[in-house]
Amino acid sequence: MSQTLNADLCIIGGGSGGLSVAAGAAQMGAEVVLIEKAKMGGDCLNYGCVPSKSIIAAGHAADAMRRGGRFGIKSMEPEVDFPAVRDHIRSVIAAIEPHDSVERFEGLGVKVLKDAAVFTGPREVKAGDINVRAKRFVIATGSSAAVPPIPGIQDVPFLTNETVFELAERPEHLIVIGGGPIGSELAQAHRRLGARVTLLEMFRVLGKDDPEVTEFARKRLSEDGVTIREGIKIASVSAAGGHVAVEIEEEGQKETVTGSHILVAAGRSANVEGLGLEAAGVTYSPKGIDVDARLRTSNKRIFAIGDVAGGLQFTHVAGYHAGIVIRNALFRLPAKASHDFVPWVTFTDPEIAHVGLTEAQARESLGDDVKVLRWSFEENDRAQAERETEGLIKVVVGKRGKILGASIGGPRAGELLQPWVLALSQGLKIGAMANAIAPYPTLSEVGKRVAGSYYTDALFGERTRKIVRFLLKFG
Repeated sequence: MSQTLNADLCIIGGGSGGLSVAAGAAQMGAEVVLIEKAKMGGDCLNYGCVPSKSIIAAGHAADAMRRGGRFGIKSMEPEVDFPAVRDHIRSVIAAIEPHDSVERFEGLGVKVLKDAAVFTGPREVKAGDINVRAKRFVIATGSSAAVPPIPGIQDVPFLTNETVFELAERPEHLIVIGGGPIGSELAQAHRRLGARVTLLEMFRVLGKDDPEVTEFARKRLSEDGVTIREGIKIASVSAAGGHVAVEIEEEGQKETVTGSHILVAAGRSANVEGLGLEAAGVTYSPKGIDVDARLRTSNKRIFAIGDVAGGLQFTHVAGYHAGIVIRNALFRLPAKASHDFVPWVTFTDPEIAHVGLTEAQARESLGDDVKVLRWSFEENDRAQAERETEGLIKVVVGKRGKILGASIGGPRAGELLQPWVLALSQGLKIGAMANAIAPYPTLSEVGKRVAGSYYTDALFGERTRKIVRFLLKFG
């Protein structure tokens, strides 16, 4: 027999966004039901951020052995135990799992239902034999790897981020379809772990970031031995004697790339199917659920957050959305989400990090009222000591020193980005960054140095020299 639960808040999806809402709301006194049909922790913990950064770390360790000669340490080719690498990935996930577990959330007072959720009306969801009626709902079902309509792709075995981390053996030759962040990160990691890798991209590898900044990562990918094919069209995919064959077309010429495995990393699709959104009166498309600035759907009692809301697909965006929803759903505050200063990082080596406007975007909107500041990692003493000098920080500044955006391509770029995120979100001007004291010797000095370069012409120009010479006449 069916059972009915009544709740203040019902959340569909136990990924990072849904869990953040559930934990916050429950601890604030709300009656919360959380419905998750698969693994708690969602894509980020099980198939995305956590396993990908774990395999990247393994690749870093292998690369360090090959490049020890830079420090007077004998370089050597590492012996990679690929099943042990898989165990490393699993152990990292296992270490984090308790924070996202059913037990933890039930301990917080959340009622967790392990089943698929389907709306049966505008204020009711069915999960197995249980009906849930709630005052407010939050859809946080995330996204999945998109599979492009390539002829033959469905007829051959292929990997996505949901399956690539479970490989028991190292791929002999991994063909990666898609040269965005996910494809580039996993291409480099697998190459460093000893696999042959070919990276296929229809447009330009890492094309969404500033090309001046991404060039360092693109160069390192090639140096690592990743074969990059850009500006190509994938005509078809087929089986070839126990392998897979990808027919590509470039400038009218066709050729075939044969490999042992294919990894599809060509974008993400919002998880909107099977939710019964029509019954709930929720408007959506294959790109995601339509939401307003308060993250409300066309049914104002239902919110959508994270990847399924069709915007920027980052775990930290889902976490930010969670706070907006709590303010709206629990406190009835008209909180609105702003995505003006959302940072992102691509975890290639070197990393690529960005927030705000790129140079191209700034010039398109402001024309000549833009000043571009650059500072090379070659001029940083810590980078020299660590033999990691390939990199650049690039800051775009508008009138009266207003910071418009920052892009970093270099070692630990993701860690170096946070001061610029703070500066943009708080409306700080370039002088605030230039006047801050950076500890020496750290990579963080590149931020202070690039900010200080804004004043170089004024401080060391002829006008200043004349003023100094005049003042020195008086003793």
